[in-house]
Amino acid sequence: MALISYHPLPQLSTLSVKAPKACMNLTFNYSSSKGGETLKKPCSPRHEMGSNQVLVTNSMAPEKIEIFKSMESWAEDNILVYLKPVDKCWQPQDFLPEPTSDGFYDQIKELQERAKEVPDDYFVVLVGHMIAEEALPTYQTMLNTFDGVRDETGASPTSWATWTRAWTAEENRHGDLLNRYLYLSGRVDMRAIEKTIQYLIGSGMDPRTENNPYLGYVYTSFQERATFISHGNAARLAKQHGDLKLAQICGLIAADEKRHENAYSKIVQKLFEIEPDTTILAFSDMMRKKISMPAHLMYDGRDYNLFDHFAAVAARLGVYSARDYADVMEHLVNYWEVEKLTSLSPEGRKAQEFVCGLPQRFRIIAERSQGRAKQAPFMPFSWVYDREVRL
Repeated sequence: MALISYHPLPQLSTLSVKAPKACMNLTFNYSSSKGGETLKKPCSPRHEMGSNQVLVTNSMAPEKIEIFKSMESWAEDNILVYLKPVDKCWQPQDFLPEPTSDGFYDQIKELQERAKEVPDDYFVVLVGHMIAEEALPTYQTMLNTFDGVRDETGASPTSWATWTRAWTAEENRHGDLLNRYLYLSGRVDMRAIEKTIQYLIGSGMDPRTENNPYLGYVYTSFQERATFISHGNAARLAKQHGDLKLAQICGLIAADEKRHENAYSKIVQKLFEIEPDTTILAFSDMMRKKISMPAHLMYDGRDYNLFDHFAAVAARLGVYSARDYADVMEHLVNYWEVEKLTSLSPEGRKAQEFVCGLPQRFRIIAERSQGRAKQAPFMPFSWVYDREVRL
């Protein structure tokens, strides 16, 4: 779940819509970290919330917990099937130089020769992907906040808990593989990257899912879709730069993300069947509250706007942009057949109308924003030894 959405968009006030952040931060500041800073220093004792943001927890009515308990058998038959047996999963070492091989050092040299042809801006995006993947402990923690589906013991046999642990185990390979590839490439400052990872895990995240699995599974459906797109585009660019092995790596990670997206989306699809009104309200709520990327508190010890800068590079390269953000929304609206929902409450119908209209609104705003975009400045990134990269 690198989970990713990057591209600056203006406020949606003229549309009477609360502006989400593109994958998950749609508004950035290309300037330095001075002035107007909304991110607090990571790893501080607490993160202050915005003045208009209210901390909400356990927002799901207690009786709704029974719905998820009643879905245990369904989840076992329909969600756990998206997991692969460990023996059939690829492992990071399958795509890295073999230490016991006589040609180990030659394999490293070949990897580094291929990496020489890849530009710094691509490595900035790849490092950002890896850092987001390495913050996996935070994501498992988040899933275990959801009422009715959390792992109550750490080794609970319920279908929901089994999924969370096995999903985490599969995702763990992504950060491991990208981390080792980047280390062997010789192109990046691993200590600066490692600091960023430590800061990020220490900072945690609050996606504002309120311990509510209706909100939480909408969030994960969106995020996994975004990550699938982002890693897939990273694979395409790696191929263009001549590194076919790296393209294969990114493609494999994208395939995992797609499989995980299918599982989370299927959960929400089932919730629409069982509780359409509650589920459409949850979908609308997450769209209004700004889906925030798990890595939005990214920090390397000096750049408080590091995520924004990384996201700007990713958007410029076409790895993930506002158009992709709109495409994810449209995909979910179509997959869940939101326009066809009936027997909704008045509030549900309003939420339905709001959600169905969002993709086109975002596309219009993205086009206007791109038309007004100015030449972006260059910014030094600690991850590539302070070499400057255009945002």
